[in-house]
Amino acid sequence: MTTLAPKAATAKPAIARRGLRAGPGLLLALAAIAFFAIAALAPNLLATHDPTASSFLSALQPPSAQHWFGTDEAGRDLYSRVAYGTRESLLIGLGAAIVSILIAIVLGAIAALSGRFIAGSAGRLIEILFAFPTLLLALLLVAILGPSAFTQVLAVGIGSAPGYARIVRGQILSARNSGYVEAAVALGHSRRRILGRHILPNAIRPLVAIFALSVGQSIVWASSLAFLGLGVAPPSSEWGALLDAGRAYITQGPWLIVIPGVVIVVLALAATTLGKHIQNHLEKGDS
Repeated sequence: MTTLAPKAATAKPAIARRGLRAGPGLLLALAAIAFFAIAALAPNLLATHDPTASSFLSALQPPSAQHWFGTDEAGRDLYSRVAYGTRESLLIGLGAAIVSILIAIVLGAIAALSGRFIAGSAGRLIEILFAFPTLLLALLLVAILGPSAFTQVLAVGIGSAPGYARIVRGQILSARNSGYVEAAVALGHSRRRILGRHILPNAIRPLVAIFALSVGQSIVWASSLAFLGLGVAPPSSEWGALLDAGRAYITQGPWLIVIPGVVIVVLALAATTLGKHIQNHLEKGDS
């Protein structure tokens, strides 16, 4: 007993240190998210030029020390335009993620908690919507409502909602059949109290990680719509609009396509990494 005590005493801090330690992937993701947050809130702190200043003598210059990301067809600094376009791109991604999560909560809760007929109808609706490809459903909504930032938010949010609704339904059903809910029923708690204090909080908690994943995914889908000419129209500096504008100059200035695409991928990867880390942390907490 005396020989085992020192080992146990030294093992616990080591485990604690491992739990608090952040890997390099998470640190890079947090650094990228912090950079994009600054660009969204105060792009003038990061921009090196006026994003709307044109200089046709400097048109289609490749990346250099003066223009880090090169210039576009009008001689505007691409790095500054990317920095100023961060706010609109993030707002579209956050808005679409919020719309998709809210729709998912409503549909998932109805499918899991209603009577047999209503729950069955809601479940069939979720399956029908889930059968449509996200981009195809978004294209249909954009074709009906017309291209705009608001339409992008609705189209991407509605197109992404069915997959999240299935997750919400599964989480609610799992929480409803859990031991702590059965104990609350045995103690005579009301249905409203069981729903508000036990089922919904435990079912919605995993959505924190899903929301972080959804932001990056929504930005990718919104940029895809803009690349097809169904998003915010140029001369906006929204990232999808930059892709759309640079498509006509892909041979003369490939950086007009490559660099905004890399920026979108970096933000999507950072949001995905953060979401997975939050998910793993929640799963460890449950265990």
